[in-house]
Amino acid sequence: MAQEHLDRLTAVDASFLVQEKESSHMHIGGLIIAEGPPPAYDDLLDSIRSRLHLVPRYRQKLAVPPLESGRPVWVDDPNFFLEYHVRQTALPSPGDEGQLTELAARIFSQRLDRDKPLWEMWLIEGLSGGRFALISKNHHALIDGISGVDLGQVLFDLTPVPTQFPTAELEPWRASRTPSPVRLISSGVLGAARTSSRLAAAVLRAASNPARAAGVAKEAMTGVADIAWATMNPAPETPLNVEIGPHRRYVTIRSDLRDFKEIKDTLGGTVNDVVLTVMTAALRNWLHSRGVRTEGLELRALVPVSIRAKDEQGNLGNRLTVMRGALPVYIDDPYERHRAVCAAMGDLKESKQAVGAEVLAGAQNFAPPTILAQASRLNFSTRLFNLLITNVPGPQFPLYVLGRELLDVFPIAFLPENHAFATAIMSYNGKINFGLLADYDALPDLGRIGEEIEAALAELLALARAERAGASGNGAAAPPRIGAS
Repeated sequence: MAQEHLDRLTAVDASFLVQEKESSHMHIGGLIIAEGPPPAYDDLLDSIRSRLHLVPRYRQKLAVPPLESGRPVWVDDPNFFLEYHVRQTALPSPGDEGQLTELAARIFSQRLDRDKPLWEMWLIEGLSGGRFALISKNHHALIDGISGVDLGQVLFDLTPVPTQFPTAELEPWRASRTPSPVRLISSGVLGAARTSSRLAAAVLRAASNPARAAGVAKEAMTGVADIAWATMNPAPETPLNVEIGPHRRYVTIRSDLRDFKEIKDTLGGTVNDVVLTVMTAALRNWLHSRGVRTEGLELRALVPVSIRAKDEQGNLGNRLTVMRGALPVYIDDPYERHRAVCAAMGDLKESKQAVGAEVLAGAQNFAPPTILAQASRLNFSTRLFNLLITNVPGPQFPLYVLGRELLDVFPIAFLPENHAFATAIMSYNGKINFGLLADYDALPDLGRIGEEIEAALAELLALARAERAGASGNGAAAPPRIGAS
């Protein structure tokens, strides 16, 4: 066997393992619909097998040091079997998209086996219209949304002609030697030593430029203070924050990216501000359908933010911080609601909360696993937020799998403990698609939220077009824009 190698999980990655419970699964993924006919199962296997050398983490599993002496490490799985991870099934007739999303929900109701590499891919045949689907499922400790886009561009092609990799010239893959318990313990000690060395180097750099170091420290402390304030001001109690079970519901929504850009170009803000405004209106109306009064009610959304540098694109693991954004469901007027969301997100960016979250994540790199567990519980505490909303920018050009074009990409998020609803949004090739994930028992009316999202988008688009038509009709200037695009 090849020589062993150990790659220790980051503090953020390890926190996703700590947070995972029987009912709160920490895997994410996507539902992809492609033009048909579906490829043969063996052809899909061969295509993935020829690319696995580009994503070696897909052949690795977790190894936990004895006595929690350090964070888990990634090691090669000597029993790796591709057919276990790539699975094939078919929808019964008529093969509609409702059946497809029900299947996706069932797949995401099952935890990944931690004794194996933490991913699955499903080939789904029998979809109406001559199409087929792929469902990907990856543990959040393995991959975050931004790097997932990069990996998709490795697994998929940019042209209808599949990329040919010279598999015949590659050496057959051999698993590295499985580390002994003593070696795992020593890896934790070495990892802590390396972290201490990096800290010492940072101290020396700070000593050589005290003015810059003071500015960075001031900004970081401001960010930590903002997070402390958020902790002492809990999110409100809502039907979204209840005890959840292991079973899931999943609903998808298609929309046009041009509509979101038209709204932000007319009313101001960013595309993400428009997304949050639409979600705010949808949740307001859904709460009303549940008999919940929204006067004075402001929901808190946990919004993951990637801090992955450009030279880190394609790397596995998580480079994430989080911000807690306000969703003003108390506002009835759609224009005022949009202004409030834009202002809140602008204040959030100015508040240095993301900087503070990054500082805390960095500090966790020094923490033993037991302290790390407490810190990760704080990050996902129901006291801090009501729901997760993540918006991932995808490629704005078509991708292909074995010569077939990917028509739609719907992301799938995860549900932390005591959080019954999460929304993931992804733009791809001119579309912006929503994936709504919910606890099966807590939100039997998940479809109602989907309908409210479509209605809220239509309302905001009509408002933007009316504003533009009014401005052009009377010769007045366009309405003042809010924020930056």
